[in-house]
Amino acid sequence: MSPVLADVLLVTALIGALALVHRPLGDYMAAVYSSGKHLRVEKWIYRSVGANPDAEMRWPAYLRGVLAFSAVSVVFLYVLQRVQDKLPLSLGFKPITPDQAFNTAVSFVSNTNWQSYSGEVAMSHVTQTAGLAVQNFVSAAVGIAVAVALVRGFARSRTGDLGNFWTDLVRGVVRVLLPVSVVAAVLLIAAGAIQNFGDIHTITTLTGDKQAISPGAVASQEAIKDLGTNGGGFFNANSAHPFENPGGFTNLLEIFLLLVIPFSLPRTFGKMVGSVKQGYAIVAAMGIIWFLAVVAVTWIEYAHPGTASQIAGGSMEGKEQRFGEGPSSLFAVSTTMTSTGSVNSFHDSFQGLSGGVLLIGMMLGEIAPGGVGSGLYGMLIMAVIAVFIAGLMVGRTPEYLGKKIGTREIKLAACYILVTPALVLIGTAMAMALGKGQSSMTNIGAHGFSEVLYAYTSASNNNGSAFAGFAANTEYHNTMLGLCMALGRFLPMVFVLALAGSLAEQKPVPATAGTLRTEKPLFTGLLVGAIMIITGLTFFPALALGPLAEGLAT
Repeated sequence: MSPVLADVLLVTALIGALALVHRPLGDYMAAVYSSGKHLRVEKWIYRSVGANPDAEMRWPAYLRGVLAFSAVSVVFLYVLQRVQDKLPLSLGFKPITPDQAFNTAVSFVSNTNWQSYSGEVAMSHVTQTAGLAVQNFVSAAVGIAVAVALVRGFARSRTGDLGNFWTDLVRGVVRVLLPVSVVAAVLLIAAGAIQNFGDIHTITTLTGDKQAISPGAVASQEAIKDLGTNGGGFFNANSAHPFENPGGFTNLLEIFLLLVIPFSLPRTFGKMVGSVKQGYAIVAAMGIIWFLAVVAVTWIEYAHPGTASQIAGGSMEGKEQRFGEGPSSLFAVSTTMTSTGSVNSFHDSFQGLSGGVLLIGMMLGEIAPGGVGSGLYGMLIMAVIAVFIAGLMVGRTPEYLGKKIGTREIKLAACYILVTPALVLIGTAMAMALGKGQSSMTNIGAHGFSEVLYAYTSASNNNGSAFAGFAANTEYHNTMLGLCMALGRFLPMVFVLALAGSLAEQKPVPATAGTLRTEKPLFTGLLVGAIMIITGLTFFPALALGPLAEGLAT
């Protein structure tokens, strides 16, 4: 079987699996977040934190819950890293330095999982499991909660109530993320991923050298790392490490886990607003962008005109021999499109143009299909922008799902789409102007600039992947990237929840002959076009200096 045919069959199998679970998982999540009943374990959690699960919250209270919980999580994770040498199962590792501990704490709480450290030689068993793995669960649940609050804003009328943050948070962990993660972890263990709390083993290699092998609870962390679109790997090599990703089956399983919740949430959205066709329009826009990116990156990696690549039959530098160009490209696109950051190959080694496609995937706002929760609310914000543009073209007040998109709503949506581009461009410009970016580049010219641009794009969009050649573990980058991660995560949530509150207070507007049918293919096309145009106008100059210049020069 030719590699190209194998790649086509792989993508077909992945799409088939996602289509198979789209409806049942989407319906299940809609039922979870619409239910009035509480499980016994959930009631115990509510009592332990002093929360009333039945109390409705307006958007300021909901936002305070998000920010307060996240702030406490940052402090807890920071302290845990600083005292890990005094805790059991420390493996002899030293405390993490203050700037790196800050960066890592913000990274995992913001669902970014950017790593400027090598986990197998820096983080103890307690830090990995009680700190990082726990944040993988709750940070993902926070993202889903905010998305559900926005959906309620569209579904409800004449009320400012958006539900209860603590209820949404706990249900996301207990009813959605935890059960699926357990099944995924068992599958990973059965396929060869490790799961233990042993000591570091020193072995003698075939050449007589000594090598330290780090054990750990890898499979359980790998499952939620991918399912929650987190991305923080137990090992520095992430999913290129055979302990995390033993073979072809686990590679496909991990890609499936990356995409399954983001591609199912539009169904949840459709069920909660009372029109599954609206969900189909959203998931179609996500799918079109994702599929085009997969085709583009795979084609470039196979057909790049470089002499060395042609002789080798493709670009294999930085890629696992076990997987090759196709599965590596599929993984790379899926991870950059889902705010995950997990990698099975090094993006620094991708061709200039394909590296540019990966950058664009993050610059879109990671909405195709995006992170767990964040992808849905990001796409819904773009839908608001799209109907506004359509309204301008026909001279009619824009409406979406029976809600008028007025001055307040469009201002909030505009603020949302300006936050992360500002962080990316300002952060990159400061790093280059101060020389901090140039000193961390391991390549010169356009590719070196792409490393810096990629780092600040990844942090500001809460992705977490990196061009592997960028030396990020400096006091400056740990601090600045940490600030970009925090602002890139929580400032957009302010505008999302404010928009949700504004929409929930409106009374529904009846559809008329002039109402834009947002469940039709025409709107899906308009939505995709608006996303690409806005992203292109914002980032084209920066892309021209980096991946485009590199790609056109080779």
